[in-house]
Amino acid sequence: MATLPRPHWQNWSGSVSAHPRIIEQPHTIDELARTIGDYGRSGRHVRVVGSGHSFTPLVQTDDILLSLAHIQGIDTIDNDQSTVTVLAGTTLKVLGQTLLQHGLAQENLGDIDVQSIAGAISTGTHGTGTRFGNLATQVVGLTLITANGDVLECSETQHPDIFKAAQVSLGALGIIAKVTLRVVPAKRLRFKSRREHLQSCLTNLERYKQENTHFEFFWMPHTEWVQAKFLNETDAAITGSNLWGTFNEVMLENGLYWLLSESCRLVPRLSKAISHISAMGIASVDEVDYSHRLYATQRAVRFQEMEYNIPAEHFQSVLAEIRACIDKQNIRVHFPVECRFVHADDIWLSPAYQRTSAYVAVHMYRGMAYRAYFKQIEAIFRRYEGRPHWGKMHTQNAASLAQLYPHWQDFLRVRAILDPHGLFLNDYLRQLLHVDVNPDNATSSH
Repeated sequence: MATLPRPHWQNWSGSVSAHPRIIEQPHTIDELARTIGDYGRSGRHVRVVGSGHSFTPLVQTDDILLSLAHIQGIDTIDNDQSTVTVLAGTTLKVLGQTLLQHGLAQENLGDIDVQSIAGAISTGTHGTGTRFGNLATQVVGLTLITANGDVLECSETQHPDIFKAAQVSLGALGIIAKVTLRVVPAKRLRFKSRREHLQSCLTNLERYKQENTHFEFFWMPHTEWVQAKFLNETDAAITGSNLWGTFNEVMLENGLYWLLSESCRLVPRLSKAISHISAMGIASVDEVDYSHRLYATQRAVRFQEMEYNIPAEHFQSVLAEIRACIDKQNIRVHFPVECRFVHADDIWLSPAYQRTSAYVAVHMYRGMAYRAYFKQIEAIFRRYEGRPHWGKMHTQNAASLAQLYPHWQDFLRVRAILDPHGLFLNDYLRQLLHVDVNPDNATSSH
């Protein structure tokens, strides 16, 4: 009898691929719990996949890959408590559209909206704005399927330790089936974007952060220019995208940028010139729309990414070192360096745990050499107590991470209780968490 080939899975950037034994796609939470209970008893290993936008091998497995693509939608809305309970596979884009129909919105979002809600919170996905934490701070409760198929309701008052561990969990505790989010009334934002001189942006940085609901900027390597983005709540009427804004996003930021990026891939020495061309192409945009439509941007040009959280007070020093490194080493990179700002939180494995934060992300076009660049920039981040974004490339290990996260051992303790035989671990997580699991010795964490 012929052996059928295993399914093939690859993440968005192409940095991770897998050939799982089976891809499970349950349609209900009951079916999900039964499936997990069965696999838990059989000694298998299960990883959950969302939209595949993580750059790290968090879901890579040669055993069971489980998709929540069919477990989508809003479960309940509690107008008195201003919360909504959402099924875990719901994408942020669909959630935003559905919330708007009910006159509601999420407090904040990141710069893409294709992720599932469970995947986004599990990796610490964030947006920008000094009054806002990462997306996991919007979570007030969640439903967790544990390794034996039990269904746990978790919140600040129900299993509070599990809740703090599960808000940003890397999928290592169990499978999140539902998430209860704090929401706000639907809001309109005014989005302004412009080219600005880097030194002007840095001189005005604190004012920009304080005077705008959301502020971020993208520095174009090898240039003195940034794209500065401002988002503020408004009562003004919706304008939608103006013609130039739409052309800029669809054609310049994606179509033309893809052509320029391909040129850099084929002839890397063009990177500096193309970064200058990109800087000169930054459009001035001024539009009003509902918040969920403006937070996210299209990302058709694929890349590899590393992002670190650093204490906000070190931001300018870090950026200065990154600039000096790129110039001194003449690093051939044309993708911008993205800079965002996030409020502190109390979530155990959140990179923003107990510190007002800046996030700095570096990118390299897919197909171009990135490891040497990322290695040099990561060394800068680490000198400033940098904590890596869990879904983006880094080289940290359990020993170094334990020094960065005061609740690291607490997280490992909760993981060992919920999943003593490592149902939800893959090779990457075993190494990252330094967990050794075998059937005879339930769990030992080092």
